Amino acid sequence: MPGPSGDQSTNHRLGEIADSFFRPPVRDLVPYEPGKPVEEVQRELGLDRVVKLASNEGPFGPFPAALEAIQRSAPDLNRYPDGGAYRLRAALAELHDLRFEEVAVGAGSDGLVDSLSQIALDPGDEIVCGWPSFPSYAIDARKLGAVPTTVPLRDDRYDLETMLGAITPRTKLVYICHPNNPTGTMNTRAELDAYFDRVPVHVLTVLDQAYFEYIDDPDYADGIVEFLKAGRRVVVLRTFSKVFGLAGLRVGYALAPPPVVTALSKVRRAFDITTPAQEAALASLGNPREIERRRLENAEQRTEVERILREHGLEPAGPAVANFLYCDLGEDCGPTAIRVTVGTAEENAFLADALDRVPAMAARAG
Repeated sequence: MPGPSGDQSTNHRLGEIADSFFRPPVRDLVPYEPGKPVEEVQRELGLDRVVKLASNEGPFGPFPAALEAIQRSAPDLNRYPDGGAYRLRAALAELHDLRFEEVAVGAGSDGLVDSLSQIALDPGDEIVCGWPSFPSYAIDARKLGAVPTTVPLRDDRYDLETMLGAITPRTKLVYICHPNNPTGTMNTRAELDAYFDRVPVHVLTVLDQAYFEYIDDPDYADGIVEFLKAGRRVVVLRTFSKVFGLAGLRVGYALAPPPVVTALSKVRRAFDITTPAQEAALASLGNPREIERRRLENAEQRTEVERILREHGLEPAGPAVANFLYCDLGEDCGPTAIRVTVGTAEENAFLADALDRVPAMAARAG
């Protein structure tokens, strides 16, 4: 309400909460900071147009069938969603030739990383992952007082050999980001086979395949077929956020042994997958032709973005196999690296034009 002077200021004072009130792991946590919305960047910088190529989102929207499903679900939004996501889990089980009790869903694969941390980690337990990599692996461990052991990449790829050496008796989870975010690189089938042959039996491996549908490299392993169904101690993560164009609805899923799925169901919030999200995800299944079209378009435009970056003195890590590229800028720069999402042909041309203007802008700045 307006204050006494008629403006929107307020004069009340809220209660003070000392830092000591909060759990030490949370108090000392550095949270993940997502990029600003396009509208806010435009407003702050006075720009007419901003193309967002920062968050590894697909440049295409939801499938037409998904948009129709969202619209059909709207009249029932006064009702809570199906807390167990029964139809979606059943459809995913059929798609991957698994049992219903081997499928879990979450608010994006990120939500499942959080849930995996909750079911496995006590204070002092450890996780192992490559670095740089998806920040949630380490953040969600720290929330619980667990210790993330981060292993530097080798040639911009996960160094699985060194990661095996970093495992201790306190290690509960090992994350393999495949392909890795932010570098866009993958490990070979032989490297993963060798890892699984040697990983200790007390460790649960999480194979994060959020970008699975983009990849056509014959040496890229399908974690479900080649490891989960082969009896390895593994959880495979997939998502509807990327090639399916549903990042704004937050739907991910995990394929895992039934005890893991049961444990995940105990910590997941009851209604965290909304009805429109469940219906859109369901409607996105069964359209391999559109997935293939998007995959081919992405591969073509990824090559174009690589060309654009090299033309402007930037060398992408590679070979990149997903829908983004990573460039090391060197230690003398503010940010030491950049990650660029592959956009549409028109968006990538806009990127090239923007990079053309960088030298002149830098000269004017100083």
